[in-house]
Amino acid sequence: MNPWQEVLDRIEARDDEDLAKFLDGLSGLGRRAVAMQLPGHLAEELRGGFEARWEIEGLAPGYRLAGAACFTGAQQVAAWLNRRELRRPRDPEQDADRIVSLLRRRPVEWRRDLAVRLVDRLRPPTGRRWRRMEGMPGWDLAAALVSETGIEPPDGDAFVVGWVWRLVLRRRGDGRGLDGDPLLGPLLPRLFQAQGVADPLALDERWNTGLSILGELALLADEGRVPRETLIDGCAGRFLTGGPAEEIAPFVRFWRLLRPEPEEIPVLDFVRLLPSAAPPLAQLALEELQRAETAGLLDDELFAEALESLAYRPEKKLLQSAVRWLAQTPAPKSGGAVPALATVLDVDTPALRERAVRLAVKLAPHADDTGREAIREAAGRLPADLRERVAAAYGAIAPAEPERPVAAVLHAPALPALAPPFASPAELVAELRALGWSEEPQQCERVLAGLVELTHRDPDGMAAALRPWWEESRPHLGDPNVYVFDRNGHDRGVHTLLARCALAVVAPERSRQVSTSLAQTSSYHVSSEWPPQHLIRRRLEEVIALFERGETIPALLATPTASTGHVDAATLVGRMERLGENEPLPADFEQALLRLPRHIDPELFVRAEKLPSQAGRALAAWLRDGGWPDPTVDWELHKERSGYVTRGWSHQLRPKVVPPAGLPAWLAELWVLKPQNTYLSYPHDALWWPMIMPSHREIVAAYLVRCMPWLPSSNDFRMEALAALAHGEGPVGTATTVAIAGGLGHRRDAQRAAAADAALTLAARGQLPAADLGSAVAKLIRHELVMLKRITAALGGLTAVGAHAEVWRTLAVALPLLLPGPGERPRAGLGELLGAAARAAVLAGAKGEIFGLAEMAARKGSSLVLHEARRLYKAISP
Repeated sequence: MNPWQEVLDRIEARDDEDLAKFLDGLSGLGRRAVAMQLPGHLAEELRGGFEARWEIEGLAPGYRLAGAACFTGAQQVAAWLNRRELRRPRDPEQDADRIVSLLRRRPVEWRRDLAVRLVDRLRPPTGRRWRRMEGMPGWDLAAALVSETGIEPPDGDAFVVGWVWRLVLRRRGDGRGLDGDPLLGPLLPRLFQAQGVADPLALDERWNTGLSILGELALLADEGRVPRETLIDGCAGRFLTGGPAEEIAPFVRFWRLLRPEPEEIPVLDFVRLLPSAAPPLAQLALEELQRAETAGLLDDELFAEALESLAYRPEKKLLQSAVRWLAQTPAPKSGGAVPALATVLDVDTPALRERAVRLAVKLAPHADDTGREAIREAAGRLPADLRERVAAAYGAIAPAEPERPVAAVLHAPALPALAPPFASPAELVAELRALGWSEEPQQCERVLAGLVELTHRDPDGMAAALRPWWEESRPHLGDPNVYVFDRNGHDRGVHTLLARCALAVVAPERSRQVSTSLAQTSSYHVSSEWPPQHLIRRRLEEVIALFERGETIPALLATPTASTGHVDAATLVGRMERLGENEPLPADFEQALLRLPRHIDPELFVRAEKLPSQAGRALAAWLRDGGWPDPTVDWELHKERSGYVTRGWSHQLRPKVVPPAGLPAWLAELWVLKPQNTYLSYPHDALWWPMIMPSHREIVAAYLVRCMPWLPSSNDFRMEALAALAHGEGPVGTATTVAIAGGLGHRRDAQRAAAADAALTLAARGQLPAADLGSAVAKLIRHELVMLKRITAALGGLTAVGAHAEVWRTLAVALPLLLPGPGERPRAGLGELLGAAARAAVLAGAKGEIFGLAEMAARKGSSLVLHEARRLYKAISP
C-alpha cells in the first residue's frame, strides 16, 4: 500500500469522512511518508495559477486533515493549517470536529501548544463583505482545541471577535442562540472591550432573523441568567473607551435594550462623555442625563457642566436639545447653566439663536456674575435688535468690532511625480510581479516602456530575468485555450496584456500560440469596447507582435514624460530620430500625437522636417498646423423611464461630441461617443482616459459624463479620473463642469473630495468656467440628480481653501435658478446654500444683484432661509 497515494486519492475525491478514518489508522511510518510528500505536492499544484488555487481551496478540508494528522510538530501543523489556500474550509465547525478527533492521540501538552499557536495567528476577517460573512478563518478549530484541552479562553481581541462572528453565523444558519454556549461566561466581559466586534453585531441586527445577539443578552439579563450589572458596566466602560461612531453604535442600541433604571445610570461618566463622544453616544448620554435629572440624581454642578459641554457640540440637533432641556428646568437650577447660553448666541441658526436670547433674558434674575459677563460678551456679536433685547436684562452692551474675514491662499493639488525608468531587468520583473488588480496607468506605462527598452538593449538578459516569472506563470498563460484577453471574462485589461508582452519576450513561440488562439475565438469582440480602451489594446498588442517576430525597437514614442500623461515634444522628436528611416508602431505613434502638449517650441518644426520616415512627415505637419481643431462638446438631460421596477421617469445625462471635419479615421473614431458605450463594465478603465488625451480635457470629461448617469452614488474611479483630468490642457467647458457638479454632490466622501480637487486645480490655474458650473449645479439640483446639502458642503470647502471668487461666480449663476418663485416654498437646504454664497461673496468682495434675492430678503420671518437671504443681500448690496 502507498499511504501517500491513498491519502491523495481521498483528498481529490473529497471524501473527508473516509480520509479521517484512514489517517486515524495510519502507522507512524505511513504518516511520515505522507508528511514528506504533502508540502511539495501542494507547491506543485499551486503553480497552476488562479484555476489551481480555486481547486486547492475546494479541497482544503482534506489537505488540512492530512497535515494535522501527519506533521510532527505543533508549529508545523499550525503553519500548515494557516496557509492562505487552506484557511477557509467549506464547513469550519465540521472541519474542527474532525481535526480535533484526529489529534486526540497526541499528548495533551502538544495540543495545548497547538491551541495557543492557532489563537496567536487569528486575525479579524477583512476584505469584501462576502468574505467577512464567512467568519474568522481558523477560529472554530482554535476554539475547539481550547475547549478540548481545558486551557483558559484567551483574552485577545481576535478570539473574542471570532466568537461573535461564529454566534452570528450560527444564528443565521440553524437559529442557535447564546443559551448553553460554553464561552458565554468567560468571554462576555471581553465583549465590551474587544475592538472589531461592532462589525458582526451590526450585521446580526441588519439580517433581522429574529432576536439579535444583543437582544438575547438583554432577555437573559431580564431573566436573571446573565448578570445585569456586567452588561451595564460593560457598556459604560466601552463608552468611556471611545472610538468611531460605527464601533460604539451597537452598544448604544444595547443600552437602550437594557433600559437601565435611573439609579443604574453612571451620571458622572455620561457628563464626562458629552464633549467628545460620537454623535449617537452623545445623544444617548443626553437622554439618560435628562432621566437622571428628572429623578433628582443630577446635582446643580453636573447639570451646568453637561449643558456647557452640549453647547460646544457642533451638531445642531444636540444644541437644540440642550436649549430645550435648559428651558424645561426650573430656576434656580437653570440659572447656573446660563454660561452655556453664551455659546449658543454665536450659532448661525437664527431660530436657535433667538430662542437662546429669550431664554437668557428669562434667566437673567438667576444668573451669577460669571454667567452675566459671559452673556454680555457674546451679545456684543449679535445683530442690533437681539443685542438690545439682551441689554434690557443685562445692562448696556457695546457692539463688538466685526472680525475681518481672511481668505485662504489658493493652491492647486499636485500630481505624484513619475517614477524613474527601470535600472535593470530584475527591477522590472519585481514590478511586474507587484502589479495589482486595480490598474495604475503610470505604473503600467513604466513597465511597458521598460520591457521595450531593456529588451532592445539586452534581449538575452531580459529573457533570463523573466524566465523565473514565466516558470511560475506558465500553466496559466501558456495554455492557448485560456482567454488571456477576453473582454467577456475575468482575464481582461492592461495587466494581462503586459503579462503577454513579457511572455512574448521570454517564450515567443508560446506567445504566438496564445495570439492565434485569441484571434480564433468567437468571444473576441471589439464592438462594445470603449474607444480609449481600444487604442490601449492596439498599442500593447503591436508590442506583443513585435516581440513575437523577434524584433525590438529602441523606445516607445508615447511613454509619458510628465505625470499628466504628456510627452515632451522635443523628447518625441528625439525618439523619432533614433528610429531613423524605420516607421514607428502605428498605435504608439497615434498615442504620442495625442499626448503632445498644446504649446510647442516653433524651432522643433525645423528638426521634425528632417525626419526621413512617413510618420516623421506627419509629425512635422502636426507641429506646423498646431494640432487638430477641437470638437464641439455639450450635454443635455433626457427624460427616460426608470425601469420595470419603479415604472417612473427620471432624467439622464447625455453628452454630445461633434468632431471637426478632416480628422484621421482613428481619431474620428476616438472622438465619437458610440451609442453602445453607455455603461462602463470596468470602472478602473476611466483612470486611463486623462493620460490618453491629456491635451483634450473636454473630450475626456464627455466620456466621464457618458458613463455617469449614476452621478451621486457609485464607488469607483471616475472622480479620481476627473481630478487627474484637471491637470491637463485643452478647453474646459460644459462637460467638465457637469462632471464636477455631479462629483460635488456625490454621496461618498472620497469622490466628493476628488471632484473638489478638480475644481480647485482649475480655479488655481484660472481655468474654472464658473458660469457653466453654476448652470450645471442648478440643473442637477432642480432635476434631483444631486442633493443640495452635499453641493453646499463641497462649495463651502472650496471657499475655505481659497476658491471663494470662483464659488461666488458659480452661485451667482445658480441662485437665480434655485430661489423660489412667488407662492413657492424654498427647497430643502437652500438656507445653507445662501449662507455659503454670503461667505464667498464677503471674501471675494462681490457686489451686484441676484434676481429674486431682494424679494426674498424682504419677506417677514425668522427661518434660516430668510436670515441667510438678508445676509447675502446686505453683503452684495453696493
